[in-house]
Amino acid sequence: MTPKQISKSIKYWAEDDKPREKLANKGKDSLSNSELLAILIGSGNKEESAIDLAKRLLETYNHSLIELSKAGIKSFQKMKGIGLVKAITIEAALELGRRRLQSEVGEKPVITRSDQAYQLIRSYLEDISHEEFYIILLNRAQMVLSIERISSGGMSSTVVDPKMVFARALECKAHNIILCHNHPSHSRKPSQADIQLTEKLSHAGELLEIKVVDHLIVCADTYFSFADEGMLK
Repeated sequence: MTPKQISKSIKYWAEDDKPREKLANKGKDSLSNSELLAILIGSGNKEESAIDLAKRLLETYNHSLIELSKAGIKSFQKMKGIGLVKAITIEAALELGRRRLQSEVGEKPVITRSDQAYQLIRSYLEDISHEEFYIILLNRAQMVLSIERISSGGMSSTVVDPKMVFARALECKAHNIILCHNHPSHSRKPSQADIQLTEKLSHAGELLEIKVVDHLIVCADTYFSFADEGMLK
């Protein structure tokens, strides 16, 4: 092994600089994102240490964990040094993080504001690269009964069947409903189709005495609320 290769090999680093040892001795908060990612990657190659590989991976996705979460196994494998096993390990860790966010919400939280609904639904929608449509079903006291995915579509749209929306609402005996979908384009602005769908579902809800209390458009780390903008009748 050449001096250059030795300098890049983590096993020759000081104990306090090795990611695993640093985590064990100083705690998780002492590690950077690249160091945490290096632990998942496990090992580098002759040209790069696991840390170097982790830094390059983060740079590829603009140092954004949200963009990294959107990438997926096949995208990771396009990078030199990332094989199937490393890609699967990274994907599994990101999915655990997503599920942890979803489980942080109380068993039956009460939703009275748009920001509460956003915090509840964001982990389902903010890091996917295609449109999906969800509904949050609430009882008369605005307590969450269920979160249901209604449809999954392409990059710019997804088809929503009102019959499916209200069938689930009736099954759960919901009195109120919050519509939610994402914009992979990161634009908060509702499209004309979004506005028309909201009006259509609101009208259908009136006939069934199930009130549409909001429609959230989730994009990256922000959202648009029809209720907050006075766009619900």
